[in-house]
Amino acid sequence: MYICVRTWILLLVLYTLTPAAVARRERINVLLVMADDLRTSLGCYGDSVVKSPNIDQLASKSQVFLNAYAQQAVCAPSRTSMLTSRRPDTTRLYDFNSYWRVHSGNYTTLPQYFKSRGYYTMSVGKVFHPGIASNHSDDYPYSWSIPAYHPASFQFEKQKMCKGEDGKLHANLLCAVNVTEQPGGTLPDMESTDEAVRLLKSRANDDVPFFLAVGFHKPHIPFRIPQEYLSLYPIEQMTLAPDPDVPRSLPPVAYNPWMDVRRRDDVQKLNISFPYGPIPKDFQLRIRQHYYAAVSYMDAQVGRLLSALDKLGLADSTMVVFTSDHGWSLGEHGEWAKYSNFDVTTRVPLIFYVPGVTTFLDWPGESVFPFIDVLTQSEYSFKNDKVIRNMVELVDVFPTVSYMAGLRAPEPCADVSFQEELCTEGDNLAHTFQHAERREDEEAISFSQYPRPADTPQVNSDLPDLKDIKVMGYSLRSWDYRYTLWLGFNPETFQVNVSDVHAGELYMLADDPRQDNNVYSDSDHSVMMKKMASLPHTVSLQMRMKLQLLYLTAGMKTSRGKA
Repeated sequence: MYICVRTWILLLVLYTLTPAAVARRERINVLLVMADDLRTSLGCYGDSVVKSPNIDQLASKSQVFLNAYAQQAVCAPSRTSMLTSRRPDTTRLYDFNSYWRVHSGNYTTLPQYFKSRGYYTMSVGKVFHPGIASNHSDDYPYSWSIPAYHPASFQFEKQKMCKGEDGKLHANLLCAVNVTEQPGGTLPDMESTDEAVRLLKSRANDDVPFFLAVGFHKPHIPFRIPQEYLSLYPIEQMTLAPDPDVPRSLPPVAYNPWMDVRRRDDVQKLNISFPYGPIPKDFQLRIRQHYYAAVSYMDAQVGRLLSALDKLGLADSTMVVFTSDHGWSLGEHGEWAKYSNFDVTTRVPLIFYVPGVTTFLDWPGESVFPFIDVLTQSEYSFKNDKVIRNMVELVDVFPTVSYMAGLRAPEPCADVSFQEELCTEGDNLAHTFQHAERREDEEAISFSQYPRPADTPQVNSDLPDLKDIKVMGYSLRSWDYRYTLWLGFNPETFQVNVSDVHAGELYMLADDPRQDNNVYSDSDHSVMMKKMASLPHTVSLQMRMKLQLLYLTAGMKTSRGKA
């Protein structure tokens, strides 16, 4: 009886809609929300410490990809890769110092594609990485219908804004503040939310569909956040990373010496040895406390944004995609920041809310995203059967968003695609919305990479300029393994030497989910390398590494079986 009544009401509502309203709903809007340096520290990803009720609420009405990975764990390369659906070896951006349209190819971006199909496209906050990497214009006017918006208060982010124990202002890592004492009485993400809400209001009754991208700056350092969010995480309840030591088997080239953390005033006072530290345990706890507080602060801004979308009547006609550019180490492997190929830095949240696909309203006018004040109601029970556990990548976002919005997804790129303006190096994940995931896909692989200037940690190991890159770490992540090779790289020709192996990593995830025990050296690589040398030069690096992984793990399984 209930189903019949519900169906009758929905039919009545559709019948009474004006023709213009029906036409507008045929083309779905897109709201792309990006966090900065957000690992999967969210309730909906199983983190029991964090308070993230608004994002958890979104996830409960969405499809959640539990194993999504960035292509490089640093801002500009990752964002450029995701928004063009090309890997860093195609954008040729591994640092912050070039613009892909003149450096590698005039690639069509995700918002540009929507703009070319009649969408009104808008950017708020950090979507593209600002500066040279996006032509000092956030790729306007190619990608956006109007110039991108950046919050005025962001200019103070790297200045001395943090009150220390001496009562003076410092450029600290830990920077919980009284917002009323900050310039303008605000913070960047608050300003970005205000502007995004204003733009939503301006488009609410327009027949032209919109694509709005909103990039929040947190939890990126410094942790300049409202001080009240620290109360959610009492320091006496914080714990250290479960694996806070540098693994003995970790190749030196793989280590990230977290230089941007070291340069902060409060960290410099600790006089930490280079490159391995460690940071004193009491300060580690405070870093973890501030990171989680920054996540909750960012969650509140997401809640404000989604609540406005809801109140404007746009939740039933707008796809919402939530993700991050990469993760962040919180002491795992003795590392902090990003700049590595481990899961903690490459794994990101990826959440798709598609009205009428991932959720159905029980009643017309029902509130979809009521705001949850994390300071007074921090718990939200995440319940959702629409989760995807198989590996996916951020290069998959472009084709998937396009298809789910009713546009044609770009065609797959050729092996060499520098001359192709529109194609994808990712996969269209639309099929995952149609059927429940039934099994583990052992063939599903994510592919990440990170550059280094030398085989041992240097002061520029985290962010080497292109000219200084000598080694490239390529990493495959499957259900059962993370396999990484550090290979010789020529920055002038952008060529990798597959025979020049500087180091390797292999982690057996069933026994070692945190990737602490590198078993790469347990295998005999000589026979494998001879087999690889016989492969045609046209075989891609990804395929070579897949074949190597199959060979290495088959040998290990055989030896274990004999034992």
